[in-house]
Amino acid sequence: MRDARQAMAASMRTPRRKRPSRATAAFALPSHWSPRQALAVFECLELMREQLWLAYGPEIQRAWRDQLVPDRTPPDFDPDSPF
Repeated sequence: MRDARQAMAASMRTPRRKRPSRATAAFALPSHWSPRQALAVFECLELMREQLWLAYGPEIQRAWRDQLVPDRTPPDFDPDSPF
């Protein structure tokens, strides 16, 4: 739990990004939480993340890879081509 507190403290010191990512743009955090409430949520999410990884690690990796790698075949490769 100490690591979670240190991570939370570090994240509170860093400035927020000006343009939210796709994931954060769809979800706004409450601005009225106390630091203790934010830490409790942070720790809960970290525990959930660990349990999800234990239960679904290979499936998560496969789904993540499928999102990053296109479904098309790679272009032809000619080893004799200069570029």
